[in-house]
Amino acid sequence: MTSRRKFIQQSSLALTAFALPFPMTAFTKFNKMTDNKNFDVIIIGGSYAGLSAAMALGRSLRNVLIIDNGKPCNVQTPHSHNFLTQDGKTPKEISTSAKKEVEKYETIKFYKGIATSGVKIENGFEMTTATNDKFTAKKLIFATGIKDTMPDIKGFTECWGISIVHCPYCHGYEHRYQNTGIIANGQKAFHLASMVNNLTKNLTILTNGKADFTTEQIEKLNKHKIKIIETEISEIDHKDGKLKNLIFKDGNKASFDVAYGAIPFTQRSDIPVSLGCELTEQGYLKIVAFQKTNVPNIYVCGDNSNMMRSVANAVSSGNTAGAVANGELVQEQF
Repeated sequence: MTSRRKFIQQSSLALTAFALPFPMTAFTKFNKMTDNKNFDVIIIGGSYAGLSAAMALGRSLRNVLIIDNGKPCNVQTPHSHNFLTQDGKTPKEISTSAKKEVEKYETIKFYKGIATSGVKIENGFEMTTATNDKFTAKKLIFATGIKDTMPDIKGFTECWGISIVHCPYCHGYEHRYQNTGIIANGQKAFHLASMVNNLTKNLTILTNGKADFTTEQIEKLNKHKIKIIETEISEIDHKDGKLKNLIFKDGNKASFDVAYGAIPFTQRSDIPVSLGCELTEQGYLKIVAFQKTNVPNIYVCGDNSNMMRSVANAVSSGNTAGAVANGELVQEQF
């Protein structure tokens, strides 16, 4: 009886191994391979671009680690727009749904924290976090975004993303026909004015100092009856981030429903530059081709490398970065 039971057990194991698309040893390795600290790709930044890159890689069974601190730059923005199937949802709704979808791919792992440094090693890169955890990967994808530099105007930060916005494509339709300001100067202000002029005819440029326009630009602004105020702004009068008045340093004030702001930025992470990645004149990470940087095996996606600052663009560029990284792994391994 004992021999018969042993025979049945051995036969069952043999049938199970035959039914699997790979040997039992491969199955064990497949389940355990993400328990270590070595990955095919590490993605720094787990918002829209990073999650999109991860999905492309996860669907090719790549061993991926996403390092993210859970603090996206658009945390104050009440609604996201101009993204098919997601129009009008909150940024949190979109990212939460995206993460749930990515979590279904068993080769993708998440690490909550901040990557603080990276170094080139023999077969790839080693990343170190704020808590001194270390991970290695053959390739890196930076979806780290940018950090806005807020002007020294009281109340500006509280209104940013709510009633002081950056993009007519993302927010313009919701503020159509409203009394609109543009807090910017020079070419940036002129460009925004040309875009927003199609959405409202009640438009004022607030240069926050002496205006810096060419004669031709002034003529066009006058033609479209776009006003210019040069007086410096001292404060934004608002309620819960919703703009009411701009208060000027001379004591006067002007009421607006919404304002566009063109403000400077810096890279949120300095690791790409420390690894040799180049920046453009505007301060974005330079893309050589298909989200590749000038450093082999480093890719970038999302706001850190493209002035089209939108969820739709982040998802698109992330998908490309993930696919290209996987394509290069295929070429190396096949």
